[in-house]
Amino acid sequence: MDVTDREFALSREAVARFEYLPEAGSTNDVLVEHAMGTDAAAWPDLSVVVTDSQTQGRGRLGRSWLAPTGKSLAISVLLRPSVNREPLGAEHFGWFPLLAGAAMTIAVREVVEAATATAAAAAHAPSDGQRTGKSSGKKNPAHNGTEPEDAAPRHEVTLKWPNDVLIDGYKVSGILSELLPGANGLVVGAGLNVALDEHDLPTLTSTSLLLVTGRAPDPDAVLARYLTELGRLYRRYLAAGGDPVASGLRAEVAELCGTLGEAVRVELPGGADLVGTAVDLDVHGRLVVRDQADNELQAVAAGDVTHLRY
Repeated sequence: MDVTDREFALSREAVARFEYLPEAGSTNDVLVEHAMGTDAAAWPDLSVVVTDSQTQGRGRLGRSWLAPTGKSLAISVLLRPSVNREPLGAEHFGWFPLLAGAAMTIAVREVVEAATATAAAAAHAPSDGQRTGKSSGKKNPAHNGTEPEDAAPRHEVTLKWPNDVLIDGYKVSGILSELLPGANGLVVGAGLNVALDEHDLPTLTSTSLLLVTGRAPDPDAVLARYLTELGRLYRRYLAAGGDPVASGLRAEVAELCGTLGEAVRVELPGGADLVGTAVDLDVHGRLVVRDQADNELQAVAAGDVTHLRY
């Protein structure tokens, strides 16, 4: 993946300000510093800092998130939400990580679906022998509603609450949001595994766009899609005054969320575990879990979620 400052023409069009860094310790730290510094006015709502070489990135729950040079993107977006020129109350901020996760899910899904469609078209293209009327020696699959053996595999791209993006259950992206001092805005950081091979993966439950699709996508195209979707969801949320129900975003995010309907174990702050079935997202963006111990509903604002497979 060749990422240089001369690229990202599509991504620059999607946001108010765009800055690519050849290397950064943490793009979130860089953007927070800009947003709170003497030149803060030059960093408006929907300003973005991106690198393909992050050396001190952070994930949720204190985990590290590193971006191997040229193989991943670390993306930070500055949000200064306001409604009718008044700052949006911090009580509405819980939805921003979910909106970012939804935006990344949509972007990744489009990349995967496009690659799958291309592979399927290639698999069904006539061979040289077929073009000249010669038999390939292969039988055509019966048109009985089943997929031919050489069909391109279909992949499931979903949002894992609160803000991981999974492909077939493997993590391709994670998101970490940080409040600005005074809660007058926030920075939404995202890491995306673009071209990592099997030896680069940080965990056994990780994957990359390259490993799933067989080729690394244009980083500008996938980044621009993410930023465009995030802007769309963000503006819809603000247009509804920070109301996830009136904006329709609660339903849209729930539709993308593969955690809903799953048996889960949630490691709660403090060390306790909640085991049950994830059934809904409440109006604050919390995960609603039906506790298997007493069948009661419990809303979870923070926690490490594991999808259980029985």
